[in-house]
Amino acid sequence: MEFTTRVSRRAVMAGMAAGFAASSIPAFGQSGQPPVRIGMGIALSGGLAAFGKSALLAMQIWAEDQNAKGGLLGRKVELVYYDDQSNPATVPGIYAKLIDVDKVDLVISGYATNQIVAAMPTVMQKKKVFLTLFGLAANDKFNYDRYFQMQPNGPDAQAEFSKGFLQTAMTMNPKPQTIALVGGDAEFPAIALAGARDNAKALGLKVVFDRTYPPNTIEFASVVRAMKATNPDIVFVASYPPDSAGMVRAVREVGLDTVKMFGGGMIGLQSAALKSQLGASLNGVVAYDLYAPESTMKFPGVEDFLVRYRKEADKQGVDPLGFYIAPLAYAELQILGQAVEATKSLDDAKLADYIKATAFKTIAGDIKFGKRGEWAEPRILWVQYQGVAGNDIAQFKEAGKQVILYPDTFKSGTLKYPFSAASK
Repeated sequence: MEFTTRVSRRAVMAGMAAGFAASSIPAFGQSGQPPVRIGMGIALSGGLAAFGKSALLAMQIWAEDQNAKGGLLGRKVELVYYDDQSNPATVPGIYAKLIDVDKVDLVISGYATNQIVAAMPTVMQKKKVFLTLFGLAANDKFNYDRYFQMQPNGPDAQAEFSKGFLQTAMTMNPKPQTIALVGGDAEFPAIALAGARDNAKALGLKVVFDRTYPPNTIEFASVVRAMKATNPDIVFVASYPPDSAGMVRAVREVGLDTVKMFGGGMIGLQSAALKSQLGASLNGVVAYDLYAPESTMKFPGVEDFLVRYRKEADKQGVDPLGFYIAPLAYAELQILGQAVEATKSLDDAKLADYIKATAFKTIAGDIKFGKRGEWAEPRILWVQYQGVAGNDIAQFKEAGKQVILYPDTFKSGTLKYPFSAASK
């Protein structure tokens, strides 16, 4: 499989002037019609780049597959994308350019809540249908009726995100009494912590530590020491990749001898890069995830996709596992493509109506959208790292290293606790 690049001089110059990198997958063949152009901002540099590059590769594979079948509406598919540099401030300009200058037919989001929220005003003003990659309750304050979200949070995303973590904690004997909440001062952690706060209250847990740290924090030992001093039974962290790694390292440095369960919505631990860096330090951590190579998650087509993805990822130096975001990124464009073919249209209103009413079959399983464009049924996974030895990335392709604890539908093992014992 080989991907090529072609962009117009105007697009390249405009992208350079804006400080973005512009690329596309070309339309192949001579159908006599212009390509169907799908535009996005995507993190190809900065702290979110590992996931952005993985998502883009999955989308490129879908585009190649779709073009091999004749494209959409008899027209070839072209992906037009700009590097958002993991910086939400770049996003509004990217989407304005995609829609007004590049004249793309359709838009999708880049990766992460902050980027999605930044794109929403422009997308809403232009009345575009908007499939998005992993925004936590991003549409709750907009209530945009053409928004659809690929993270399986369910209709109450804010509450659902931490629900499984806390329900798993309550299976311990004796049950925990206290909880510490900590996360970065940004959009995603704020939403995740708000939901955890409400869920903890409903379960009768006493919050003994509840703090955020600046997004540019690089030293986490002081945060962990302050948290440890409150002697919590469980710890829920909401973090983006750089601070997720920093938090795990700080916990190993400081120690959490009395904590029964540690983890949370720690974005980044799902990536091959951090798995390799942290290795056995992950043992005992209970983390949010979306896919694990357990026998309970064998969706039709996903294993074939992962084989193809990994072959190309190896060439490009992209996340070699592809579990976290790649299947859902491919599924996102499966949904959009199915909607286009079913409606025989690129009209945003028709596409939105069809997506609302339809259950889609994808390599990530069956997907149906509900309120505010969230999944009708939640499917957030909570996994515990168990038996990780050293830093060999190949071990994470095996079952048993990321044991699924929740939900029961996909459960593949049991929680090990307390944290100090599970860490061994």
